[in-house]
Amino acid sequence: MNKIQCESCKTKLCASKVPIFASLDRDHLSKVVSKINHLSFNKGESICVEGDLSNSLVIINQGQVKLTKVTKEGKEQIIRVLAPGDFFGELSLFNEKDKYNFSAYALSSVKICSLSKEAMHTILIENPEISVKILTEVSKRLMEAENLAQNLATNDADIRVANLISEFGEKYGHNTDLGIEVNLPMNREDMANYIGVTRETISRKLTKLQDSGVISLVGNKTLIIRDSSKLNDFM
Repeated sequence: MNKIQCESCKTKLCASKVPIFASLDRDHLSKVVSKINHLSFNKGESICVEGDLSNSLVIINQGQVKLTKVTKEGKEQIIRVLAPGDFFGELSLFNEKDKYNFSAYALSSVKICSLSKEAMHTILIENPEISVKILTEVSKRLMEAENLAQNLATNDADIRVANLISEFGEKYGHNTDLGIEVNLPMNREDMANYIGVTRETISRKLTKLQDSGVISLVGNKTLIIRDSSKLNDFM
């Protein structure tokens, strides 16, 4: 972890790229930026560990971050993958709970912006609409958690993998002439941990989907969803 100076924030106001701050005018954005602390992490480094003090809102500026918990069997379970503009630590803003109930690790080189609880309280008082946006995001995440639980409850690995690809397509995909190109935010092992299967199962099911013409694999970090309707059939 390194503390960094983000001069671009002061001139380009990168806080405007964060959905919860996007509606603020330049003066309010400048006030937000003045309260931000900047940190960088290398791939694999921990940003926080379950049980650590939670007293700030952490916003992903660059890179991808995985949020994880350890199962009773001692296995890592990925509960969410965050991309630029996403954030965590929001629950501590609204209650007295001051410890993380998950761990966060950098999936790539990562830059974060953090706002202390005290700074966020000031921002929320001056801009109450941000509270609504945060609560909307919390509601969305609860729905995603329910979908993940439902996905993990099925023993059908085809369904789990298809749901995973669909999720990545929505979050990280962009349209091309060949289909929806997805830059995968994690490796095969992390994908397996995310949906509760083995790495071998992930590789086997991806190959099956490729042989069926549903996707094309481009190395280990990219895939193309060639037929979304066929992918839905697996779900």
